[in-house]
Amino acid sequence: MKRFLALALVLLLSFSLISCGEKEAPAAPEATEEETLVVDNDEVDKASLKEITIGLVTDTGGIDDKSFNQGTWEGIKYYAKKFELPEGNISFLQSTSDADYIPNLSQFSEDKKDLMVAAGFLFEESIAKIAADFPDQKILFIDAVVEAPNVLNALFAEHEGSYLVGVAAALKAQDAGKDTVGFVGGMDFDTIQKFEAGFEQGVLAVDPNMKVVIDYVGDFNKPEDGQTLAAKMYDAGVYVIYHAAGGSGNGVIKEAKDRVQNGEDVWVIGVDKDQFSEGVYADGKSVILTSMLKAVYQAAYDTSKLVAQDKFEGGTRIYDLKANGVGIPAVNPNLTEEWTKKIEEYANKIRNGEIMVDPVPSRIK
Repeated sequence: MKRFLALALVLLLSFSLISCGEKEAPAAPEATEEETLVVDNDEVDKASLKEITIGLVTDTGGIDDKSFNQGTWEGIKYYAKKFELPEGNISFLQSTSDADYIPNLSQFSEDKKDLMVAAGFLFEESIAKIAADFPDQKILFIDAVVEAPNVLNALFAEHEGSYLVGVAAALKAQDAGKDTVGFVGGMDFDTIQKFEAGFEQGVLAVDPNMKVVIDYVGDFNKPEDGQTLAAKMYDAGVYVIYHAAGGSGNGVIKEAKDRVQNGEDVWVIGVDKDQFSEGVYADGKSVILTSMLKAVYQAAYDTSKLVAQDKFEGGTRIYDLKANGVGIPAVNPNLTEEWTKKIEEYANKIRNGEIMVDPVPSRIK
């Protein structure tokens, strides 16, 4: 049963569908967990694919945020490894502020990359401009929509996956005799609010009387601020914190690790990729209860292949729970079999429409 949502990330999303300065891609590493989760149900002969160049522009969270940007980059690396692209064919540019977006996007467009990937809704205005200025540039835009024939938008139902980890948080809190959990977001925008909304609904589905504390860092790349917010929450009695804060979330994890090593009992829920290893503090034990996986790596892989097959088209693809675009890890060492079964029950109800998860938080209504 621990593998109940493996399919939520290992099936192909079959057409249902971040220092500035370019860096060459490193040599292909051993397969990461993300790479093993990328699935291709449309296997083709490598010789039938044209050799392509791919450029990723990150938001301010950085390429090594251990979350959203890193997951996208790993999808690109996996494509390059599988189809044996020369090392220099994939590269990334990191954005240290929003002032870097247009220059970075322009550089890759002027370099005539076969595919340019922009990870994050913060790029919306910049993508709209670049798409118009460079109409021949094929763009994968993750997490928001720009209506242009050369832009393929990849959207994810973060609220649905977050509902499931909300259930996990509530079950863990109940088991420990606790009544409060928390959410730490990066920036208080629509996309991150979807994480908050789903989490809250999942928690309350298990226990309508449980308290959910909400706070935002205001940035995706300030781990020290994330740690400060986490400390504040834990001091106030929060037992489990779900973060959707990019690099800032690393501070949440650090605070939990520090406390556990000092004898406290607190937990974190990771985001975007399986963050269990980031929470390891001793003897393979981790403060990560589970993680809400978001298959950004699959979107990057899928779109790279479309470009190589000359099948790229603008439009929008939805990666929801039913389409296997969000979920939790295949293996969750800190969840019991009973909790896993319960989460699966809720997941099935979302898939069949019995539960409709609202993407808008209750504080906004």
